[in-house]
Amino acid sequence: MAAPPHQPTMSPTDFASVVTAITSAFGDPTRREIYLFVHEHDDGVTASAVAERFDLHPNVARHHLDKLCAGGYVEVTVARPVGGGAGRPSKRYRVVAPDIALDLPLRHDDVLVELLGRALAALGPVRAEQLAENVGVDYGRAMAASMSPGSDRHRSFQAALHAVADALTAHGFAAHAERHGDELRIVSEHCPFGGVAIEHPVICAVDRGMVQGMLEALYGHQLTTETALSLPTGGEHCITAVQGN
Repeated sequence: MAAPPHQPTMSPTDFASVVTAITSAFGDPTRREIYLFVHEHDDGVTASAVAERFDLHPNVARHHLDKLCAGGYVEVTVARPVGGGAGRPSKRYRVVAPDIALDLPLRHDDVLVELLGRALAALGPVRAEQLAENVGVDYGRAMAASMSPGSDRHRSFQAALHAVADALTAHGFAAHAERHGDELRIVSEHCPFGGVAIEHPVICAVDRGMVQGMLEALYGHQLTTETALSLPTGGEHCITAVQGN
């Protein structure tokens, strides 16, 4: 009798070893468990099911599944609701093949992400966030210096805020400045750090620091920036609130 589809034909030990190797190449141990979970379901799973099973935010669950898809280990299909109802079609993720090839090319970006993750974890959350923000501030000041050479560099606060948004957009953030009640903020519709920020939310402190560094250099006064919303916390975009001291 033929083995049922989507079941490992190698020994359990070999199968576990291969899965570990694959997910280690991706640089995240959680992905190993997610892959095994998908492999257990012949008809595939949804991102919401993965989020519930592993107690993850749906954005994070989708990120892991998309990484597995990008590596060619999982595929996604769109399924209509059971019974042909009028609900939205759901994406279902399933393994591409039960027999996993041992062709694992080195993924340099994933190695760097793994190194970054371990370095930040070793620092601890407080020091890691402080370091990330300081890096952002320094980079923001350097950006401002290239934008406004010479002595006539200080601008009005509104002009500085819009200049920062334009500079961030040029760097891939798709940002704009807006007023929200009594609060001024920078809204970034796109994150050029991509999945790295979801895996390591401390990266958001770099964005915050860049805004602070540029604004202080362009405006000429000390300011306070705060991450009001971000992709890792479930937002559809990132918001940096700005306040003068």
